[in-house]
Order: sequence, then structure tokens, then C-alpha cells
Amino acid sequence: MCTDHNWINSAIQKIEADYQRSADTHLIKLDLPALEGIDLYLKDESTHPTGSLKHRLARSLFLYAICNGWVGPETTIIESSSGSTAISEAYFARLLGLPFIAVMPKCTARKKIEQIEFYGGQAHLVDRSDQIYAESKRLAKELNGHYMDQFTYAERATDWRGNNNIANSIFGQMKLEQHPVPTWVVMSPGTGGTSATIGRFIRYQALDTKLCVVDPENSVFHDYFKTGDASLTGDKGSRIEGIGRPRVEPSFIPGVVDEMRTIPDAASIATIYWLEKVLGRKVGASTGTNLFGALQLACEMKQRGEKGSIVTLLCDSGERYLDTYFNQEWVSENIGCYQRYTDEIETMLASSL
Repeated sequence: MCTDHNWINSAIQKIEADYQRSADTHLIKLDLPALEGIDLYLKDESTHPTGSLKHRLARSLFLYAICNGWVGPETTIIESSSGSTAISEAYFARLLGLPFIAVMPKCTARKKIEQIEFYGGQAHLVDRSDQIYAESKRLAKELNGHYMDQFTYAERATDWRGNNNIANSIFGQMKLEQHPVPTWVVMSPGTGGTSATIGRFIRYQALDTKLCVVDPENSVFHDYFKTGDASLTGDKGSRIEGIGRPRVEPSFIPGVVDEMRTIPDAASIATIYWLEKVLGRKVGASTGTNLFGALQLACEMKQRGEKGSIVTLLCDSGERYLDTYFNQEWVSENIGCYQRYTDEIETMLASSL
């Protein structure tokens, strides 16, 4: 336990000063004439200093751990992660002068490992994604460090009532739009913390917005949502980095979710290639999962004659995945043919005319 108030005060001040230097992220409106009457937006979280949605989470986790007395001036920080959270935590660990170790599956994109090392952290690799939890606990005990455990604390470290969380930011930026209260917000779960924050905020603000959570293949979240069985586990890791889990994570709160869908991994890949043509830049595959679900909802609204808006998240840049999702040989070996979903996207938009 850390009881050094001078260090605690200094650490909090450094994190808050870093926050004051950072601008909010953009809300991008997609120009899709085929979906007239349905406005589709991307909350671009790739513009955070560490390049992803997880920058918000890492800040919250550090503040939570410091205020709880779990982190002090000599604490080694350990985190289990598929990459983006670890990058952001490495950034904040360096800000505070603390050692950082990320426990990650060997299949993690090399670019993410390099970014962790850039911020002074270390990558500790394990064979399978389901091994990261026990190994993180072991390292924390061995080094007398602190295991951040994003999968447990994500939903409670963030102030879901407001305080410029991501939901607060989205609804604030939507105020002057034609349909300021979104019909849907679409989000994919990694820890489940962001969907918990958004869902709770919607209810707390008494909004009519519904939350759709989209899950990749090889993830148990959707099955848990349908069955309520928290003991579910999978024997494979998600092929869409940053989302999907082989176990039900404590931070995933199904009670705030209105609908869930499983999005095929090939559809996520087809969507990021399509979006590159629309935006003129690359995005990560989890954004493809989000956007494919949002496009499905938009077309369904259009077919019912409804008007409104849908907001989803651009989680990170595709530049992190040049060796994987933007490498056709890797995609062919690990994902397979995605042409069916390229055609489906074109059909969805054509049928909306």
C-alpha cells in the first residue's frame, strides 16, 4: 500500500496535466448518400496520444489504482493485454517513472510490441490468450508489483455518470446534429468496460438511445448475453485484436446492452478495406466489426422507413496492422476469403437507395 501523499499528489497532478494538454477526439460523419435519412458517425479514438480508445481506460486505471493506494513510487505495473491497453499504460507508466510489463499473446501485432517498448515497457509473451491472466498475477507476486487487471476494473475505474467519459463526449458532440440523440450506439467488447460506460450513461441520462454490442468470432460475450452462463469459456482467441474474449470478463455488464450480434471476422476485414476508400486512411479490424454492425442497423432502419443517427467507434489506426490485417498473405492464411462480405456491403448500400 502506498501512503506517500506527496508522491500520490504529484502522480495525480502529472496525469491531470497530461489530460489538460490533450484535446477531445473527433466525431466523423460518413457521407453515405445511399442511407439518406440515416446519419452514421465514427468517434475517432485513434487521435489520442497513444493512438487508441484504450488511452481513456489507461488513464482511469492509473487514477483508480493510485487513489486506492495500490501504486507507489517503486511499483512495477503489470497488465494483461492484446496490445492497445498495454501501449497506453506504458505511456502513463513512463509519465510517472514506473516500470511496466505487458503480458501478451505471441500473436500480437509486432507494431504494438514496438510501441510498448518505445514508451519504455517490456512485452512478456505467452502462447495463448487465455494464459495472460495467471501469468500477470504470477509476475505481480514475483516482482511485488501491481497487476492493473483491466478486465476486472475497466467498468468501475471510469466515472460512467459523466466527467468527460466517452459517452459524455459523444452525446455532447451530437447536440447540433440533425438527429442529436442517436437511435443506436454500436460498440464491440474487449474488457466490456466501454460498453458498460456507454450503456450506464444512456440510462442515467434517460435517453432513448439503444446500445448494440457486436462481438467477433471465438468470443463468449454474445453467448453469455443469450444464456446468462458466466462460466462459458472458449478454446480459441479472437482473431480481431483488442476485442472478443475466451472467457466472460467481470467488466462486461449485459444488463446495459439492448442487442448483441456476432460479426464474422471476414466481414470485419472487408469493412476496413471499404472504409479506407471512404475515409482515405486505414483503421484497425475492431473498427470494421463496429462499422459492419452499424451498417446492418442503418439498412434495417432504412427498410422500415425510419430516420435517425447511429454512432460507432473508430478504435485505432490501421498502421498498427500492416503485417496482419493489411497483409493479404496473412489475411488469406488466418481469416480466409472476405469477398462475400465486400459484396454484402455493396448490396446493403445499394438496397438502401
